[in-house]
Amino acid sequence: MKRMWSPWRMKYIDQPGENNGCFFCEAAANPQDPQQLVVHDGSRAFVIVNRYPYASGHIMVVPREHIPSLAGMEPDVLQELIGLLARAQSLLQAVYQPEGFNIGANLGAAAGAGVPGHFHFHIVPRWVGDTNFMSTLGETRVLPEEVSETHRRLQQAWHS
Repeated sequence: MKRMWSPWRMKYIDQPGENNGCFFCEAAANPQDPQQLVVHDGSRAFVIVNRYPYASGHIMVVPREHIPSLAGMEPDVLQELIGLLARAQSLLQAVYQPEGFNIGANLGAAAGAGVPGHFHFHIVPRWVGDTNFMSTLGETRVLPEEVSETHRRLQQAWHS
């Protein structure tokens, strides 16, 4: 079996945030901290760069409230989430010029949710041919940009 080491992830694993270890809650509590990778902090929701992206530009739109699904959300939270989702897609289009997008949410652990207790949308920019042999054969993703650079680019574009 082949192994690829990513020791920088241990800090993330060993030091879960307050708020029951939910890194979304920690980001919502400290949106100005660059380590949190928050691109935009709204009143009821925020946009954050995925620390372990599927592709460059992979971001998430997250309600500030720790809630597991859309079903229990207040209408104003839903409205802000959808507004941020639309704006984030436009921003990604302008910054990365992708040929398509995957936009979705995984509800519950059985559906693949990495944080099943805190609902969030994923927005993943896609390009024709962006899945290469590394993902197919090596179960490894090769990304051309560090997440800190993604954060810098998107935050700058969001606020300009």
